[in-house]
Amino acid sequence: MTSTPSNGLHLTYVDAPDTVRIELRGDLDRHCGDVLLNAVGRVLAKSVGLRRLRLDCTDLATVDATGLSALLMIRRRTDAAGARLHLDHRPAQLDRLLKVTGTLEHLTAPEAGGHSGSTAEPRPSAASEESIPARSTSPDTSS
Repeated sequence: MTSTPSNGLHLTYVDAPDTVRIELRGDLDRHCGDVLLNAVGRVLAKSVGLRRLRLDCTDLATVDATGLSALLMIRRRTDAAGARLHLDHRPAQLDRLLKVTGTLEHLTAPEAGGHSGSTAEPRPSAASEESIPARSTSPDTSS
């Protein structure tokens, strides 16, 4: 079996006092899922008082099973940190994947007893960018 090489994932962070928005551009797949998890882990560890983690999916190209698994783990981690996960501007293919797998409500509903909070976009106080290239550009030869 062969697969198309990943385009990688490019992350842009926008911090506000109680909100961090991470803009996702590219593929959230087996090549980049754990990298997004690590980035979110760093955000949760350094952001004391974080109430909302917003993943802006406007420019998200593809999401595979590993990417979905990363989103589910991010939901668990934000819940444990007392923050609410938002999947903003979801493209149609992501919504289809979430509906087919039965995870749409889980990933988009607030935590039971969690913060309802405002849905207004945060005003940026600082921004940084991180490019995350695909790990491998060779075809997958595993069966």
